[in-house]
This record gives sequence, C-alpha cells and structure tokens, in this order.
Amino acid sequence: MTTLISIAIILVIGLVALTILFSFIPVGLWISAMAAGVRIGMFTLVGMRFRRVPPSLIVNNLIKSSKAGLPVSSNQLEAHFLAGGNVDRVVNSLIAAERANIPLAFERAAAIDLAGRNVLEAVQMSVNPRVIETPVIAAMAKNGIEVRARARVTVRANLDRLVGGAGEETIIARVGEGIVTTCGSSESHKEVLENPDLISRTVLSKGLDAGTAFEILSIDIADVDVGRNIGAQLQTDQAEADKRIAQAKAEERRALAVAREQEMKAAVQEQRAKVVEAEAEVPKAMAQALREGKLGVMDYYNMQNIIADTSMRQSISKPEQSPGGPITDKK
Repeated sequence: MTTLISIAIILVIGLVALTILFSFIPVGLWISAMAAGVRIGMFTLVGMRFRRVPPSLIVNNLIKSSKAGLPVSSNQLEAHFLAGGNVDRVVNSLIAAERANIPLAFERAAAIDLAGRNVLEAVQMSVNPRVIETPVIAAMAKNGIEVRARARVTVRANLDRLVGGAGEETIIARVGEGIVTTCGSSESHKEVLENPDLISRTVLSKGLDAGTAFEILSIDIADVDVGRNIGAQLQTDQAEADKRIAQAKAEERRALAVAREQEMKAAVQEQRAKVVEAEAEVPKAMAQALREGKLGVMDYYNMQNIIADTSMRQSISKPEQSPGGPITDKK
C-alpha cells in the first residue's frame, strides 16, 4: 500500500513537472513551425520566454511570411517587437505589398511603423488612392468679389517619403494656398466661375506634394460659389473713415475759430477799457489846464459848443426806429 502511494505521488509530481515544463517550453509552437516548414530551434523559443517576447506572435508571423515567400527572420521580428513596433501590421503590409507588386523591404516597413504611421494603411492607399476633401476656402478676385471653393484631392501614399514626410494637413493647406493664388490673380470672379479648371492646373503645376508623404494624382473642384462683395465693403469702410477724419478736422477748425473769436473779443474789450480809461483822464487834464491858465474859460465854452454841435449833427444823421414800426429818418 505504501508503495502504491509513493508511485502515485511520483506520478503526480511528474505530471506537474511536465505541465510546467511544457507551459514554459512551447513544444506545440515548435511542432507547428516544423509542420509549416519554418525551422526554428527549441532553445530559441525558450530564449524568447526569457526576453519577454511572445513566442506565438513570432512563430505565427514567421509562418505567414514563409507561406507568402518573404525572407523574414525571427531576429528581425523580435527586434521590431522589442523596439515597440507592431509585428502583425508589418508582416501584413509586406504580404500586401508583395501581392500588389510594390517594392517594400522589411527595414522600410519597420521604420514606417516605428515612425507612428500605419504601414498597412499606407500600402492599401498605394493600391487604392484616397480622396481628401478640403473645407470651403474663401478667396478674392481683383474686382473685389469673394469666391468660395471646395476641392477634392486624390492622393496616393508614397512609401519612400512616409518617414519624415508631411501629412494630410499640409496637402490641404497647400491646395488652399493654390486656390487663393488662382482667384487673387484673376481679373474677375467670372473667370474662375467659367473655368474652375484654372485652379486645378495652377495647383498641380506648383508641385504641392513635394516633401509630403503623398503623391497628388488629381485635384477636382467640387463646388464654386460667389461670396461677399468685399471690394465694395472695403470702399464703404474707407469712405466712412474719410468722413470721420473730415469731421474731426472740421471740428478742429471750428474750435480754432472760436478760440480766435474769443481772443479778438478779449482784445476789443481791452482796447475799450483803455479808451474809457483815457476818456476819464480828459476832465482831469482840462481841470489841470484851467488851473494852470493854459486853457481859458472862453476856450472851454467854445469847445463845449463844438461838442454839442457835433452831437446834434450825429443825432440828426442817425435814423430812428419807432417802437413796432419801420425805420424812419429824423427830419
């Protein structure tokens, strides 16, 4: 009985040991690889466990690449995984490029993937071009009329420039620049409405896909509309500004005229004050002359008669106006 118990314990320990061993050593993956014609060593699979690389990921992608006829090694896949890349995406992109007769090496695909771009989507875009629709772009012709246009840009991914190349935002910005340039160089907005292909020709002739990750195949103007009359609005604003400037200058001149009038009134009042002051000195001078004998009594009376006669003549020469009636001459 004791012997049977010992044998049972040994069998259990052996089963546990084998289970642990086979869970650590991917024997099933090794058999699958050998059956698919992929030669990979058992110790290589064990080493992947120590390097924290999923053996199933590497083996499955090796089988896919081998069946597709691609020369990919396990070291390349491991290095790309450890660098933070997406192994499945890279292998799938290589297979898609091989089927589409697009030259794409593993190093280039891995570099594109590590650069943060979807290499599989890029390969698919190389086969099936993508249409990028720009927002409505407003431009102004030389006659001051606004033209609003929207374009559709057909692009194809350029695998050689995906690393370091500009994205869709640059394409949209450059197409918008071409639309503004074309409308701005047109004499009238009618030229753009009659020949919208002017925009396409101008944009394509500028080589706007230089330095980008795409190749522009065609540019089609989807919609062209007439916007505001910006020229008339600018002229109206300029006229209003000129009007305000003229009003400000007129107000300045009026203020200067008022100030000069006040100065003249002050000068006149000052002169009148001096005359009154001088007239007040006349009686004093006459009294002084009488005291000193320089002016006789008869001379004084003759002067008074002359003054009275002058006052009478002035009163006769001035017209009188009766209260509530017309002006009449005094006879």
